[in-house]
Amino acid sequence: MSGFVVWRSAQQDRVEQALSSWVAADVPAGLGLAMRYAVLDGGKRLRPLLVLAAGEAVQGDGAAALRAACAVELIHAYSLVHDDMPCMDNDVLRRGKPTVHVRFGEAQALLAGDALQALAFELLVPDDGSMPPALSAALCRQLALAAGATGMAGGQAVDLASVGLSLDQAALEAMHRLKTGALLQASVMMGAATAQVQAGVTRELSAYGASLGLAFQVVDDILDVTTDSTTLGKTAGKDAANDKPTFVSLMGLQNAQAYADALLDQAHAALNRSGLAHTDTLHALADWVGRRTS
Repeated sequence: MSGFVVWRSAQQDRVEQALSSWVAADVPAGLGLAMRYAVLDGGKRLRPLLVLAAGEAVQGDGAAALRAACAVELIHAYSLVHDDMPCMDNDVLRRGKPTVHVRFGEAQALLAGDALQALAFELLVPDDGSMPPALSAALCRQLALAAGATGMAGGQAVDLASVGLSLDQAALEAMHRLKTGALLQASVMMGAATAQVQAGVTRELSAYGASLGLAFQVVDDILDVTTDSTTLGKTAGKDAANDKPTFVSLMGLQNAQAYADALLDQAHAALNRSGLAHTDTLHALADWVGRRTS
């Protein structure tokens, strides 16, 4: 077993345990059960892994990085709950199990997403004095920008408005840099924020996150047409069925794969330019994104 696989498994377990402790079950009216269903026991935990790996690369505050990692995952989980609802993508399968609105009803799903989003920011402002106020503020701002109208939510709005339209590559990239890429890039930058780093290092880590974020979406589009629903953990072929523009529909399968590879090469090059000594895990995470099957 490779060192990266051992690290990844250990950090996934660490994140799972932290999330389980922070997402309480005893929330009124069963809301806690829906919240835990949405976020626990599923997913690759790529975003928290990026936070933790970037934090290690800059030798940052490990406790702050864990809180940031869980906060990012809570935002990701909330976005999936809302995206799957009938008013948006109307999906019934996520992470290999029924979506939250199918399991708990639409109203409870909406509230679970709202509560997960709020909890994400609560984690970044602990009341025990364990995180410097300036770091809390910086992390909250990074996460809010990545999740809001100029990030993930804005990208989702563009995505919904683009159904049935023919987007060129620039427009498709712009949409996915917001919808998918912003939160992945923010994951890297939040990990980096747990230490004081030079502007040049920050710039290269940002470039790494941007390239990896877009590569993730290109691979996602490829998997949507090459993988079955059981392996994927969500409904395969949904984009084509809903007439959504994708990198595969725009470029073709072979060219989309080549583009994903080129983006990952850019991510590796940015890490090499950073001058950081401990980037092996970030390199391995980029390779994992390129090789993933779900």
